[in-house]
Amino acid sequence: MNFIETPIKDLLVIEPKVWKDERGYFFESFNQKTFAQAGINLEFVQDNQSFSQKGTLRGLHAQANPFAQGKLVRVIQGKVLDVAVDIRKNSPTYGQYHAIELSADNFKMFWVPPGFLHGFVTLEDQTIFAYKVTGFYDKDSEIGVMWNDPDLNIDWKIKPEEAILSEKDQQLQNFRDLKAFFD
Repeated sequence: MNFIETPIKDLLVIEPKVWKDERGYFFESFNQKTFAQAGINLEFVQDNQSFSQKGTLRGLHAQANPFAQGKLVRVIQGKVLDVAVDIRKNSPTYGQYHAIELSADNFKMFWVPPGFLHGFVTLEDQTIFAYKVTGFYDKDSEIGVMWNDPDLNIDWKIKPEEAILSEKDQQLQNFRDLKAFFD
């Protein structure tokens, strides 16, 4: 596996070694020892999966301490633009984001540690998105920011009118109103 640093400290793009032949392909999507050697030495406690049509935008979400989650995300089928926003108050990249295209074709994974908002938009119909998390879901610790917050100015690669949002995601706060949950 190749662990690639991004411009934001601690966010990593992971490229697994993929073996392909006439039968299809095989790759290792997680190996505790390999991840620990790369500095991701956390216990994953839950796997989640979503299925979405093109234009579905989920985010931007996180859980506050002490229920913060790290997320290892990837696409099983289809394609997404995946986004992580640094909300670590003392970080030099506080309020900055990194976006990456994840797809079934490129096999890339994205490590989003605790201290980041996370969201994605599906770029193809019938997209299956999977993520491993380091903390259990806790409804009372949910925090979030509007996907189209003007201070973040995220380029989601879709027209705003194409975004399909949940009712909950339409009610999220602006970034400037987010309380500091992470140092």
